[in-house]
Amino acid sequence: MTAVQHENELENESTDVLPPRERSRRRLIFGAVVGVILLGAVGAGVWAVSTGALADTGHDAPQQQFATEQVVRGDLEESTSATGTLRYDDSRAVQAGAAGTVTGLPSPGTTVSAGESLYSIDDAPVFLLRGEIPTWRGFASGMGDGADVQQLEEALRELGFFADEPDELFRWATVEAIMDWQESHGLERTGELPFGSVVFAEGDLRIGTLTASVGDQIAAGSELFQASSTTQIVEVDLGLADQQLAVLDAAVIVRLPGGENTSGTIVSVGTPTETESGTGEATTVIPVVVALDDADAASAFQEASVTVDIPSQSREDVLSVPVGALLAITPDQFGVELVEPDGSTRQVPVETGLFAGGRVEIAGDGIAEGAEVVVPQR
Repeated sequence: MTAVQHENELENESTDVLPPRERSRRRLIFGAVVGVILLGAVGAGVWAVSTGALADTGHDAPQQQFATEQVVRGDLEESTSATGTLRYDDSRAVQAGAAGTVTGLPSPGTTVSAGESLYSIDDAPVFLLRGEIPTWRGFASGMGDGADVQQLEEALRELGFFADEPDELFRWATVEAIMDWQESHGLERTGELPFGSVVFAEGDLRIGTLTASVGDQIAAGSELFQASSTTQIVEVDLGLADQQLAVLDAAVIVRLPGGENTSGTIVSVGTPTETESGTGEATTVIPVVVALDDADAASAFQEASVTVDIPSQSREDVLSVPVGALLAITPDQFGVELVEPDGSTRQVPVETGLFAGGRVEIAGDGIAEGAEVVVPQR
């Protein structure tokens, strides 16, 4: 029987016991690494010629040298990569609370904090205060009780102007706190805040594009500028085929422009949404939001396209070697070249598992943690 016939017979025997999907997977893996193996063989040939190992010089052949790696025990994790957009969270349009002439606007890219002036109309400054409830009425003595009153008192207490326990009642303590706060900004001590004189937001605002200019005559509700929170997030649209990866609190890796990586966590998973692809075709995606673990990691970027690596498979406490250590014994059988204690080597068939991070899970006779395998140098 010829070598080719023997190889074909081995191939037929090994593939008969495998389901079609597994045979297809193995052939794909074989095709992916066969180039690596061939390069290794070429490298070995170059070594033999350059060192004279094949020449008959009458002297003892020099001892063969090769690169080796240890079989390592540990966890392997495979990830799926998806394209995402890094941007600032909670983008919104800031609108004028009253009609008049625009007399002051913030500069794009700056940050406005609670207690600071956000813009001005008719030379009257409008201030940013901390709170979740949007302004829907003015604040003055005799007004009805409400959660917005308590929010105002909490905001003034945060700034050091309200000493009592905040509640929903607009009372004298509230009036005094407003007057003291007005005085600190050089304003008239009226104890009242007309509608549109304050803007509530949950945190500091980062100023974006201006849509109005100083001197513009505007109506109440006119857009002045874009703003966002100071927190950066990554938005990813996962295809339906990868929807099982959209898991709340899952840890991911965000690859930033320039090659830097940072960690993140999935904090929001939306419902299936139909969107239009770059070719104009409708496609359904799962919107996912990732929060960065290090808030300063992406501070150099205002908005950027990034790659998000989401864990898809993992193996715990397995043996692995670099992918380059694999040998293709047959189209369906891999092996490694094991280094014996005396320095000689022998080929050992192995079963492969997860491929991840340039390594591959293996198992086979004689394969143990710490064993040395040959890794061809390329």
